[in-house]
Amino acid sequence: MTAMGTFETAGWTPQPPFDDRDGVTLGVVTLTKTFEGDLTGTSLVTMMVATTPEEDSRSYVALERVEGTLDGRTGSFVVQHDAVSDRGEQSLRVSVVPGSATGELRGLRGRLDITIDPDGTHHYTFDYTL
Repeated sequence: MTAMGTFETAGWTPQPPFDDRDGVTLGVVTLTKTFEGDLTGTSLVTMMVATTPEEDSRSYVALERVEGTLDGRTGSFVVQHDAVSDRGEQSLRVSVVPGSATGELRGLRGRLDITIDPDGTHHYTFDYTL
């Protein structure tokens, strides 16, 4: 099955870097999201970020707990993010952590793709099984 919609981010809270040397900085950021569309609800994201002195080269990994309703089923689940930008060439993988879903979403598996419009609107496409 496929769910589609948009989301907004808020509350970006960077912590002081936990490692900063030779132009490479490691840090932690938390933020929240609000989802609309086939998935409605909110999430809390905790991400670890690595920035480099090389232009447009960085990465992040994150865990995100989503609570809400997916195509009429209520519960929560966790997704894991793995993102890299290599001189502007980007890759992103966002997958449901197996066994993390609760409530009517128990058994959820899937992958979420994110796109961002030039105006900053964030879209998701969530291919999943229940």
